[in-house]
Amino acid sequence: MLRGLARMTIQGPGILPGLLRLGLCAGVLAVCLAGAPVRADQPVAPTAPPVPVLSLDFERLFDDTLWGKRIAADMARDSAALNAENTRIADDLIAEEKSLTDRRAKLTPAAFRTEADAFDERATGIRAAQKAKAQSLTQTYEAARQAFFAASGPLMDEVLTRRHAVMVLDRRAIIRGLEAADITEELARLMDARLGAGPAEAQPTPDPAGNGGE
Repeated sequence: MLRGLARMTIQGPGILPGLLRLGLCAGVLAVCLAGAPVRADQPVAPTAPPVPVLSLDFERLFDDTLWGKRIAADMARDSAALNAENTRIADDLIAEEKSLTDRRAKLTPAAFRTEADAFDERATGIRAAQKAKAQSLTQTYEAARQAFFAASGPLMDEVLTRRHAVMVLDRRAIIRGLEAADITEELARLMDARLGAGPAEAQPTPDPAGNGGE
């Protein structure tokens, strides 16, 4: 009877104790793993998932690209030229005013008033013209910046697609974030490679009188 029970324990289907089956399976798995060589050139899966939200420092992008640097240089050059023109005009007006004051004793009150009113009117017109030039220069600069950022849009989309991200946020609005999410340098290199220094600058229209509004 004991032999029959032993035979049933060993041969009977489905009655092998669970722990014994588990031990046998673990042993087989260990043998299989030990026999499987690990290749040194086997690719390693990335340890971190793609970053869905990226950040961009727009001002640094402008400052670090060839196009942005060219716009800034143009603005500095034109501003310096306008400032020099304003200084020259102011010196001329001061000299003219002094001359009028020096001649006052030789003029009748009516004649002096006529010349003084004409001088004031002309000086006011010159100041208005120079102010308009400054405003036009500022508008030109802002338009160039807007064109720069508009041109960065399609290239930004390329980076979004390549990074498997869904949006780009202004870095100034982010309280805390990983450096891996910042695409400023990557986008700057892409813009330099694709767009260079940007479109050719439109040359300013020369002053027909050649006197800066005088």
